[in-house]
Amino acid sequence: MDLCLVPMMLPLLLLLLLLQGSPSSAGRNRCLDAAEACTADARCQRLRTEYVAQCLGRAAPGGCPRARCRRALRRFFSRGPPALTHALLFCPCANAPCAERRRQTFVPACAFSGPGPAPPSCLAPLDACEHSRICRPRLLAFQASCAPAPGAPDGCLLDQAPRCLRAYAGLVGTAVTPNYVDNASARVAPWCDCGASGNRREECEAFRGLFTRNRCLDDAIQAFDSGWPLVLRDQLDVHQDSEYPLLQVSSAVGLLVGSSLLSMLPVLALQPLL
Repeated sequence: MDLCLVPMMLPLLLLLLLLQGSPSSAGRNRCLDAAEACTADARCQRLRTEYVAQCLGRAAPGGCPRARCRRALRRFFSRGPPALTHALLFCPCANAPCAERRRQTFVPACAFSGPGPAPPSCLAPLDACEHSRICRPRLLAFQASCAPAPGAPDGCLLDQAPRCLRAYAGLVGTAVTPNYVDNASARVAPWCDCGASGNRREECEAFRGLFTRNRCLDDAIQAFDSGWPLVLRDQLDVHQDSEYPLLQVSSAVGLLVGSSLLSMLPVLALQPLL
């Protein structure tokens, strides 16, 4: 093979790896189960192919079309069958290869991290979200849907998990896109830190804590794990609507719409995990 063709073929090879599962390993890797289930569903496969192709494209040498990539991701999670899109995003893993596949689900090199090698201050994506008509309501929905309930026995409402996961999925493809931070755990966070946040350190930590110290989000992901067989069976329901509302903003969110995201963070900052 001409060596000059190798760089041109790498995106195609990555596309095939992301879109195709391995039948022989389906019983051992639930992320492969999820990939195969999506491949078997025409709409899920079409929307997934679209975002992978966009996120692997090139806008300039060394760059990627991040805006188009994120827009395609938002389409995937808003229009794809939730049972399948959530299975790809929250598939439970017991080993590093599975967890790495889960971490790579939406081409994070373009949609999540970069362009530099070090993450920026969380204040940058948070400020961008504050001024985005797409991101702002989704972050408010996430804050309200995954917030702790002090009166509940374990700090979270019994029926909170599905709303929390929908709201979390709604953030993928926005300025505050979260992802799994490694392939050794199910911890999630946006691509940012608070090392250079200056006198806004408290705001920065409160925002990042919505992901890293969020017991209700962790419980929701765990609850999805325990309900996995039902999730896969749901993909066979041919009566699902053609459009799936991703964000079901509760009455609590309605009260927040006129508020500043930054002013709400101290109120909605979540308790540390025990």
